[in-house]
Amino acid sequence: MLRERIICYGHENVRATHRSTLEITKEDYLTPKGDCIICIRANKGLNELSDELKEALKRGKKVKIRIIVDGLVDELEAFGDERLNFESEVSMVIRKSTYIDGRTLAIRANKAAKDIKRDIVEKLKNPEQKVIIELIVDDEL
Repeated sequence: MLRERIICYGHENVRATHRSTLEITKEDYLTPKGDCIICIRANKGLNELSDELKEALKRGKKVKIRIIVDGLVDELEAFGDERLNFESEVSMVIRKSTYIDGRTLAIRANKAAKDIKRDIVEKLKNPEQKVIIELIVDDEL
């Protein structure tokens, strides 16, 4: 099993209303237009994920994405794809669609930003709120 942890923080402009994507960013600001972004100031960009995790995702493995905020947890699942290139130094995007670009972490997700539990989203509006994102790939699947 592969497990990677990303630490990021909330922001007063977190809305989490996007219907098809969810994004984690290293940027230190968020405008109200960024309705797919759930946290900022991430300690890793997409290109900084472990080689083992990237290789598993390039083989199309399923990834569980766990969002942990102040004792609350939400989870979603998505899939890797051989077309992933993990180029972005700043953003990680999880998509419900099969679209892939340099910011894409995973596709065919069962949730987008709008589907995240609203009690978690409320906590994500606090700039001091620490957020833990866990990426879990069971390499046997």
